[in-house]
Amino acid sequence: MEKNKKIKRLPLNSDIVFKRVFGKEENKDLLKSLLESILCVKIKNLVVRNPEISRDLQDSKAGTLDVKVTINDNTVCDVEMQVGNEANINNRSVYYMVKMAANELKISEEYNTQKKTIVINFLNFDFFKRNSYHNIAHMKFEKSSKEAYIDLGYKKEDELVTDVLEMHFIELKKFKKKNPDTSKTSNQWLWLIIGEEEKIRMTEKENKQIKKAIEILDEMSMDPKEWELYDSRERAIVNYNSGILNAEERGMKKGKKEGIKEGKRREKEETAKKLLELDVEIETIKKATGLSEEEIKKLEEML
Repeated sequence: MEKNKKIKRLPLNSDIVFKRVFGKEENKDLLKSLLESILCVKIKNLVVRNPEISRDLQDSKAGTLDVKVTINDNTVCDVEMQVGNEANINNRSVYYMVKMAANELKISEEYNTQKKTIVINFLNFDFFKRNSYHNIAHMKFEKSSKEAYIDLGYKKEDELVTDVLEMHFIELKKFKKKNPDTSKTSNQWLWLIIGEEEKIRMTEKENKQIKKAIEILDEMSMDPKEWELYDSRERAIVNYNSGILNAEERGMKKGKKEGIKEGKRREKEETAKKLLELDVEIETIKKATGLSEEEIKKLEEML
């Protein structure tokens, strides 16, 4: 490859390109560097749990492409590159997190062996009304009411209900608007994901993982099959979104509307059940699912 020859580079903020780069076993050092910079932890070992990409997600369906990993044997992490603006990305993230946590619990069957569960969402759109591009969410206690307050002498009260559930939302457009320098490793990775060429040139000389990622991207970008895969994925997403839009414009039949409504309700109920299994408070479940207290208690009786 000629040094000065400019290559049209595949976009790393495409979910399928992101997974093709970070989901491969031989690129674990890149994923390790990215996650260390985002989570501010030292990673001793990392296992990619879903390196494959199913054929239907490549060609015909706009389903979810993510990278699931186990970190240091005690943490499971789901990394999502969210391409389209999803109105319910916050609730979907809760669902993914709870589902992962419940699956891990089934493996161990002991509450005290529950692994920490983290969901990281890279968003190609603005979502939260917050003055930050990187927002971290935990399950926290609300401020105690005057009626419930008792002076028990605690100088500092517990803030977290549990530290085993954690969500990250990284809004790339807000990051670009802030326009931070490249001194931090996390900034270097985010500039590469966004594809800001000037910033990338500034980082590749000082960060060997960034340099390797660029070389991988450049090599992929010279392969017509990789572009076919990317284009196929983009068409699937466009067709999926167009299908939803056309269905809304035409107006759905009553039966189909009811079916969709019922499907959404079942999804909420499944989320509520998993949260109940994790001993989450009913008030928190109400906020996460939109179900009433009576509905949640009925589900609790069924468990």
